[in-house]
Amino acid sequence: MAYYLGVDVGTSGVKSLLIDAEGSVAASAAEAYPSYTPKPLWSEQDPGDWWAAAVASVKKALAAAGADGKRVAGIGLSGQMHGLVLLDKGGKVLRRAILWNDQRTSEECAEITAVVGAKRLIASACNPALTGFTAPKILWVRKNEPDVYERARRMLLPKDYVRFRMTGEYATDVSDASGTLLLDVAKRQWSAELLEAMKIDRSLLPKTYESVEVTGRVSRRAAEELGLKAGTPVVAGGGDQAAGGIGAGVVRAGIVSVSLGTSGVVFAHSDEARTDPKGRLHTFCHAVPGKWHVMGVSLCSGGSLQWFRNALCSEETAVAERAGQDAYDLISLAASRAPAGCEGLMFLPYLTGERTPHADPFARGAFVGITPRTDKAYMARAVFEGVALSLLDSLEIIRSLNVPVGEIRLVGGGAKSAFWRQTLADVFGADIFSLRACEGPAFGAAILAATAAGRFKTVEEACSATVKTSWKDGPNAERAKLYAKLHPIWKGLYWSLKGDFEALTRAVE
Repeated sequence: MAYYLGVDVGTSGVKSLLIDAEGSVAASAAEAYPSYTPKPLWSEQDPGDWWAAAVASVKKALAAAGADGKRVAGIGLSGQMHGLVLLDKGGKVLRRAILWNDQRTSEECAEITAVVGAKRLIASACNPALTGFTAPKILWVRKNEPDVYERARRMLLPKDYVRFRMTGEYATDVSDASGTLLLDVAKRQWSAELLEAMKIDRSLLPKTYESVEVTGRVSRRAAEELGLKAGTPVVAGGGDQAAGGIGAGVVRAGIVSVSLGTSGVVFAHSDEARTDPKGRLHTFCHAVPGKWHVMGVSLCSGGSLQWFRNALCSEETAVAERAGQDAYDLISLAASRAPAGCEGLMFLPYLTGERTPHADPFARGAFVGITPRTDKAYMARAVFEGVALSLLDSLEIIRSLNVPVGEIRLVGGGAKSAFWRQTLADVFGADIFSLRACEGPAFGAAILAATAAGRFKTVEEACSATVKTSWKDGPNAERAKLYAKLHPIWKGLYWSLKGDFEALTRAVE
């Protein structure tokens, strides 16, 4: 029996997943690594940790499936987008990777917007200059670490560094390249115009491919490390959101996915490169050849709940550990006992700045509306509600662009929580569908590998055969009516605090 391997280089770790010829998950394994915050709002990781985690997780997945690595017929890659990896002429990493949630590049974003022009930038890259994107990071290194920049000969994205270690090839796919701010997204190729405007040498960039194209083959050295066969084809794969869209079956108009991980993403398929003139949404190439997707991103969705657990729920965490439970289950139970709307307590989930709809690196998290009746349960529910309301912002913008929104599918870690699902259904005022196998980007990467290997004729056929929904959570009419009333008030809080967010950041720099 043939297997297909998906490897997802995430923010918290690498997940490796094997599917069989029928598209069923045979096994998966994960391996974690640290992030570093050398300064406030900075976020970095060591690319060497990604490779070590990939090796460990692939071996664990093979062992769990009882599979011989020689029977892996193809490998697909996915990973966190936008991260900057710089290599010297020998392929050595020059500095830690600067990640997608790093906010240091506000000045570079302003510089790019001024040099290129806001309208011209959206017309070509289909996106405005945002701190998370790759191009501003390149300019930051050029300005602040000129010795590193002078030695740099190659720029890679996170999953593509793992590809380089697997195959020795410098390559990326068009979905991941869309998040660099250097790709002509409509034409699906690097933009000579943008590169010239930013004075970035084309030789720094890898070759681009469609997601189902083979980019190289596993080298003998990497095969020994990974437990695979030398010569195994490695396909282009996709950025985590595009690959996650494949894993959720978002490959035709009308299907929308909502991903709840560290960040939160509302993702919709598009048959054309449809852009938001105000730059609130991202328009990227899809992992489906010749198609695109639009998405809104909330930078700290699951991350907000993780912060709440770590900062305020040590007691619940200790109780959960003793009982062999998950602390999040205890937090969700407490939140479910608080009233919807929390008697006016609201939470803004902008702990690491925000992207959709505000594109504000200075935005901060906030509780507003605390009274003597506020307790930890109220605060927990407010976090869930605040995240859901931030995702509703993205859904409303997608609808305003006349992108069809039919079936909404929930994916990511949050999909496992009944309370998350119900909260989203209530806040959205819509049915929320869950997937039978909620495996995310690694599953999508494996589907791309299977398609490239000829197991399926097209990505659409592969998704039709392998992606199935399991259950539906419908909205509570009374709560949905309340949230519809609260959402405009919640949105207004950001605008009331916007100037103060930046002033606070400047005051304590």
